[in-house]
Amino acid sequence: MKGASSSLRAAFSHCVQQVRSYDYHHYLCLLELPPNMRKAAFALRAFNVETAKAMDVASDPRIGLMRLLWWQETIDKIYANKLIEHPTAQALSSVILENKITKGWLKRSVEARINDARREVTDIPETLEELEKYAEDTVSTILYMTLQAGGIRSTAADHVASHVGKASGLLLLLRSLPYHASRNRHFSYIPTEVAAKHGLLVKEGGQSEIRLDSREGLCDAVFEMASVANVHLQKARALAGTIPAEAQPVLLPAIPAQVLIDSLSKVQFDVFDPRLERGVLGIPPLWYQLKLKWYSWKGKY
Repeated sequence: MKGASSSLRAAFSHCVQQVRSYDYHHYLCLLELPPNMRKAAFALRAFNVETAKAMDVASDPRIGLMRLLWWQETIDKIYANKLIEHPTAQALSSVILENKITKGWLKRSVEARINDARREVTDIPETLEELEKYAEDTVSTILYMTLQAGGIRSTAADHVASHVGKASGLLLLLRSLPYHASRNRHFSYIPTEVAAKHGLLVKEGGQSEIRLDSREGLCDAVFEMASVANVHLQKARALAGTIPAEAQPVLLPAIPAQVLIDSLSKVQFDVFDPRLERGVLGIPPLWYQLKLKWYSWKGKY
């Protein structure tokens, strides 16, 4: 029993380090949670890190897809009470057992990643609604499960989590555009309806492709998508008076989403501006932490 307990502590420690290394702005958000909620939150967020970076760290896209399929099978094994020799999976298994986390949310999250990984370079989303659904499936679900792990049963809190997750997901896709462009993904996270409106869509040989010929057009497209994210944040905040107080710390990811909108605004929505890479989401780390602390202390998001 002592060995098992030690192994589990190591697994949770691994989760904390994963989130700190790959998702620092959310790592700082999780530190504002009550101590009794942090273990579950770090395990869930580490699971998100594992699936989000699966394609990026793989030398071959097929290897990344295999990793995602492994996670899909692992979720089934966890719910079948099978032991998995992987630290994040071990921590996740403990959290699921203790908090009765809904399996459908975990499955939805990894399946959205799998579907995205299987997309061809030329298979560009047609509408913003498609990207909003992807953000809902991959980001909002993490917030739903964190609320559930904290014993918070509130339709209003879930509604806020949906909006915060969509805003956060859309903005993180925008922030990743330069990275995906460097890997020849041709800005596949700008939907064709937005790209066409701003002169970024080129059709050749019956296929559509996003081009970077117009930096002005790209900034306009990013502004349009960021504006949709901002509307989600406004809707989330309009519901602030309807949620239980204990849900507020879970919804703090609204703060990094707002920070990223503000940082994009300062660079005229040019996602290639190097200032966006400075500090935390474009602002000094201390200022970011103070902002989080202030909102947490005020009971706001």
